Amino acid sequence: MPTIDNNELTGAPVRRKPKQDVTEIGGHPLSPSTLMMGYGYDPMLSEGSLKPPIFLTSTFAFESAAAGKRHFEGITGKRPGGAEGLVYSRFNGPNQEILEARLGVWEKAEDALVFSSGMSAIATLLLAHVSMNDVIVHSGPLYAATETLIARILSRFGASYVDFPAEASRADMDAILARAKEMAERQGGKVAMVYLESPANPTNALVDVQAMRAAVEAAFDADARPPIAIDNTFLGPLWSAPLRHGADVVLYSLTKYAGGHSDLVAGGVLGSKQWLGPIRMMRNTIGTICDPNTAWMLLRSLETVELRMTRAGENAEKVCAFLRDHPKVEGLGYLGFLKDGPQKDVFDRHCTGAGSTFSLFVKGGEEESFRFLDALRIAKLAVSLGGTETLASHPAAMTHLSVPDERKKALGITDNLVRISIGIEAADDLIADFDQALAAV
Repeated sequence: MPTIDNNELTGAPVRRKPKQDVTEIGGHPLSPSTLMMGYGYDPMLSEGSLKPPIFLTSTFAFESAAAGKRHFEGITGKRPGGAEGLVYSRFNGPNQEILEARLGVWEKAEDALVFSSGMSAIATLLLAHVSMNDVIVHSGPLYAATETLIARILSRFGASYVDFPAEASRADMDAILARAKEMAERQGGKVAMVYLESPANPTNALVDVQAMRAAVEAAFDADARPPIAIDNTFLGPLWSAPLRHGADVVLYSLTKYAGGHSDLVAGGVLGSKQWLGPIRMMRNTIGTICDPNTAWMLLRSLETVELRMTRAGENAEKVCAFLRDHPKVEGLGYLGFLKDGPQKDVFDRHCTGAGSTFSLFVKGGEEESFRFLDALRIAKLAVSLGGTETLASHPAAMTHLSVPDERKKALGITDNLVRISIGIEAADDLIADFDQALAAV
C-alpha cells in the first residue's frame, strides 16, 4: 500500500502519530474527508485508543538529556523547524500536532499552526512579521477586530498601513503597492505584509488573489517580496483554497466552519515553512497555542466538516432563492447570485461554492432590520457564523460598531445590512422563519 511521510505533506513533527500515513490506495488518492478520520494518528501508539486521547499535561519527559537539548534547539530557533519532540504545552502537544497535520491536508500546506482564537492567530502573524516603521497593505473591509489591531494597536508601535477596496482591479493594486513602498522608504521600514480578507466580512466582496500575487511580484524583487496572507474563514476549507491562487499564508477562525458547533474558540495558520517559521517562534514566546481539549474537539469536528458545509451551502442557495424576490428585501450579498463582471470572474476562478454566509439588505434602515431580527424564531440572534445553527446579526450595530461611521459608509456596512449564516436545519423551515420575520418589517 503506497504511503508517504507525514512531513512531506505538512512539515509537522511526527509524535504519537504514525511515521507514515496512507494517502492513496492502488494509485487512487484519498480525499481530505477520508483522511480526516485518522490522518496523523496511530491508535497503537496510544494503547489502541481509536480516537486520540486528550493529553492533559503541562510538560513532557525527555528520553535523554541530549534529546532535550535537540528539542530546545528547535524551540529557540538555533535549528529551524521547531522541536523534534514534545517539550512543554506552550510550545506543542500531541493533540495540537495531530490537528495541525489534518488542517494541512485540505490545502496541501507545507506547515500549519493552531492558536487559542482566530484573533490570536492574526495577532501572532502580524507580531512575527511586522516591525517599527513597516507598512501593512490590507483589503477592506476586514473583521472589525483585525482593523482595530492594525489601525489602533500596531500603530502605537510605529507600524502603519494603507488599505484598498476588496473589489480593487489590478491597476488599483499596482497603485496601492507603489504608495506603500513610498511610505516605507520615507519611514525607513519595509512593506511587511499584504493582508487580505476574502470574502470580506460582512459584505462578501471578493479579492482577486491571483491579481494581487502578480502585482506583488511585479513591484518587489524576490528577496524583498512581502508575504500575502488571507483570512479564508468564510469559504475554507471546502469552498476556496487560496494557497493555490498565490497566497503564502492562510488564516482561519477555526471557531467557525472547522469547529462548526458553536462550542469552541480557536484559530489556524497554514502555509509555507518560510513564513510560518517566525510565526511558530512568536507563538512559542507569547503562548498563543490552543489547548489540548480544544484541539481534540476540532479533530472531532473535522470528521464532519465536509458534510456540514455541504448541507449549509445547499440550504443557503434555497433560502437566498426565496429572499431574492421578496418585496421587503432590497438586495442580497450572496456569491451564488453574482452577475457577470469582475466579481463573478474572481468567484469562478477562486471558489468551488458560494458558501452559506451572506448579507441581507432589508428595505429601510436600522429600525426595520431590528424588527426583522427580533421576529426570528428558528434563526438565533447572535454573532459568529459557520455553526450547525442559523445565526443572524446586525454588523453596523454589533461586530463593526467600533468602525467609524464614515468608514462603514465607504465600505458598504449600512444600517439595513443583516448578516446571515445558514445552518443545517431543514431549508423549508428556515424559509418559513424568514418569511414571517420579514412580515414584521
